[in-house]
Amino acid sequence: MSILVVIDSAGGTIKKASREAVSYASQIGGDVIALSLGDTPESELASLGKNGASKVIAVAGGFNSIQETATAVAEVMNSASTEVLVLAQSAKASAVGGRVAVKLGGAMASNVVSLPDTSNGFVVKTSIFSGKAFASVTLNKDKKVLVVNKNTVEIKEDGADASVEAGAVNIPDSDKNITVTGQEKASGDVLLTDADIVVSGGRGLKGPENWGMIEDLAKALGAATGCSKPVSDMDWRPHSEHVGQTGIKVAPTLYIAVGISGAIQHLAGVNSSKNIVVINTDEDAPFFKAADYGIVGDAFEVVPKLTEAIKAL
Repeated sequence: MSILVVIDSAGGTIKKASREAVSYASQIGGDVIALSLGDTPESELASLGKNGASKVIAVAGGFNSIQETATAVAEVMNSASTEVLVLAQSAKASAVGGRVAVKLGGAMASNVVSLPDTSNGFVVKTSIFSGKAFASVTLNKDKKVLVVNKNTVEIKEDGADASVEAGAVNIPDSDKNITVTGQEKASGDVLLTDADIVVSGGRGLKGPENWGMIEDLAKALGAATGCSKPVSDMDWRPHSEHVGQTGIKVAPTLYIAVGISGAIQHLAGVNSSKNIVVINTDEDAPFFKAADYGIVGDAFEVVPKLTEAIKAL
């Protein structure tokens, strides 16, 4: 079995989720080929071999639309004779994966949370209903597309560098229907979508003037900052920091919730986190049921002490 993994990078650095996707593919079994669309340094691409890729195909240039990206991926999937496509879960990945599946007459599963079971066909476990349930999905087409959730497997780091070769694709004019006139990126030292650690605050912080301690803790941890929906609705924090079902869904290794009760809409956006820590004065707060670790206490006392302890380490 040959597997193609689409790689995403930012600022010339491959994203952690893409390395997880390569490691996931390597555990399925077979030859793993990584596909990079854009401009990423060759040395960075070669390092994907440590995660399990045997080869990297690098296609230079910009791909301004989802349709262009899907066409490029489908073309490479055919030319490389790969049967399975793996992408790291994101809004873009689901859109690209669905289009590739249609182009190639394949089958797709998104929100995949485990390795496929090939003992009787090709069956994957997926997360459904905002993470409140799971489904077993059988993919019975020759071409299979898997959009894999973060933290599904540990990143493999014991391989050797992969070979890197230039690739080319033919994008028809009909796909080039978007012109990029400018880009405005979210600000912050660490972006929510890429963060391995996230520190979020809720109404328990009582006002925007108290957000300094959230930012101090995040800085000490090298984390991104987030917030609950009521906080963004009251303009205490920008909407770009809203974490939840109707905001940004995150899946960091560590999620720290400070003064957030844990409404189901918020939990739906964080339940893929590997470890959840909750700090709240209300011992009956729903969030404690979803937490791996909980601290019942006043955030204004706990958070500064926690920050100082982390700095001391």
